Amino acid sequence: GSQVAVKKLSLQSNQGNREFVNEITIITGIQHRNLVRLKGYCVEADERLLVYEFLNKGSLDRALFSNNLLLLPLFLLLTKLKIPSAGSGSNVVLDWHSRFQIAIGIARGLAYLHEESHVQIIHRDIKASNILLDDKLQPKISDFGISKLFDLDKGFGFTSTKVAGTL
Repeated sequence: GSQVAVKKLSLQSNQGNREFVNEITIITGIQHRNLVRLKGYCVEADERLLVYEFLNKGSLDRALFSNNLLLLPLFLLLTKLKIPSAGSGSNVVLDWHSRFQIAIGIARGLAYLHEESHVQIIHRDIKASNILLDDKLQPKISDFGISKLFDLDKGFGFTSTKVAGTL
């Protein structure tokens, strides 16, 4: 068997079911090396589960903003950041080259969503906690719950002044 990550959505929030359907609709129609892969989903009674590929290095926010920062010497902060990896006791080193490659991967994923996909997708919630890292530190954009689809070939788009995103 293979490891998976399971996300349980709350139906208590006003947007729970809508975000669940939106995420399935968007992520099943696209594939890119810098987007998280949805393996399946489950709808049973009041339960809503999304099953994703497991990315063993955790989220980028954990890598960048780990509580371990206070324990590291100043010179190490200026050159490298050691973080505990998810699921193992070893450390991950995010040197400047790794950080640059992660930024390039995120940009490639966003370029795919905005320009290369058959429909344009605006994520609306890009932040470090929604970027997951695999064992090779390849970044993958996740959490498409509040994303918007655009089909510019059909002549319609979307304009909103409403603030979107999560903290």
